[in-house]
Amino acid sequence: MKNKIKIPDILKNFNEVFVKNNFKAYLVGGAVRDIFLKKTASDYDVATNATPQDVMKMFRVVIPTGFEHGTVTVHFMGEEIEVTTFRTEAGYSDGRHPDSVNYAATIEEDLSRRDFTINAIAVNLSDGKIVDPYGGRHDIKKKIIRTVGNAHERFMEDGLRPVRGIRFAGKLKFSIENQTYSEMFKEDVQKKIASISVERFRDEFLKLLSAPLPSLGIKMMEETGILKIFIPELLSCRGCVQKDDRSYHIFDVLDHLIYACDGAPKDKPLLRMAALLHDIGKPVSKTEVKENGFTIYHFYNHEMYSAKIAREILTRLKFSNAEIDYVCHLIECHMFHYTPDWGDAAVRRFMVKVGIEYIDDLIDLRLSDMYGKYNEDVRKHDSESCRLLIELKERVTALNEEKSVLGLKDLKINGNDLIQLGIKPGKQIGQILNELFEKVLEAPEINEREKLLELVKARMNG
Repeated sequence: MKNKIKIPDILKNFNEVFVKNNFKAYLVGGAVRDIFLKKTASDYDVATNATPQDVMKMFRVVIPTGFEHGTVTVHFMGEEIEVTTFRTEAGYSDGRHPDSVNYAATIEEDLSRRDFTINAIAVNLSDGKIVDPYGGRHDIKKKIIRTVGNAHERFMEDGLRPVRGIRFAGKLKFSIENQTYSEMFKEDVQKKIASISVERFRDEFLKLLSAPLPSLGIKMMEETGILKIFIPELLSCRGCVQKDDRSYHIFDVLDHLIYACDGAPKDKPLLRMAALLHDIGKPVSKTEVKENGFTIYHFYNHEMYSAKIAREILTRLKFSNAEIDYVCHLIECHMFHYTPDWGDAAVRRFMVKVGIEYIDDLIDLRLSDMYGKYNEDVRKHDSESCRLLIELKERVTALNEEKSVLGLKDLKINGNDLIQLGIKPGKQIGQILNELFEKVLEAPEINEREKLLELVKARMNG
């Protein structure tokens, strides 16, 4: 196994600054892992024996992003490079921050504090030599997630580590080493996991949602009990059967949601969150009836129940109000049924109801919903339902380019114009504007000031 790697030019230049000031610098973290996975590194993390104060003196633009924990971010040659002083940590009693951070003397001591072997590899930026005291390269080659040292000790130091382990396994399509995985089920480890802040869990979960197949990690979270700790509402969907005598679904609600999450665009984690929660209200809305001797399941208004439950989950996980509104709006709107006989007015009403800025994501949510029915991409099969969604998207695009009226603000007259005609301020103003809006949705060509005023005058005289 090679013991050296080629250092990118930007890191060579970066390292020269440390060398000139008699410090050592090592590439660590995800960038090193990506090198051995033959992937392009997206960002660089550097460990050094220089203190944060030293680093701030050495570079022109330095942001103290985690100064109290030994971390600063250096702006260098167009990149943001996170630099952390060699350190050891002790305890996370608040479930979020180490109780104490002590600077370490060597890179080996620094690597000893890290969570998993695949993250405990460093590369000396002066000569490209690899420092791998815990066999991380071997585990990357074997596609294994294993803790550095004793798994129970590592997990009891920080309850986020089991969540991170599952995230890495799901994102990299690795398996978790047996002893490491079994420790996640221990009662005291479960309590430690439950003690972490919801923000830390949320951030890790969002990273998992950007994996090629989030289902791999989500199912491990279900199996280990982590899902029960943070999103217990999803577990009510396990065993909620959807398949009736019409055979519309082959999975229960939870598997459908998990596979729908796989089917949503991986570069849109919030859309994937909407896919994961879009039918979470089905268990509480489920009814069973007999129709002509067949068993039929109905889930009336499940989208509204789902949006309500999703709002409670996302609020608890401390998503922002804008993120919560986005996810819940998509869930509320996902049960539309487009047919080719929709006239332009019907398409415009759909655009008004959903909001033009949500249309593309809503259609992607519907496509992911279809993906979740059979755990496969419907776009590969040229299905009728898929063709209809594409047709709707094209019609929305065409009408939007025509600058169709999509709100009262787009009308060529307003309340002041009606007041000038002698209509008293009050509810009647709004009623008239809404009537005009409905007429313009049917016939956009009448959205001209004089034509609208004529309609109002006719109404007044009628």
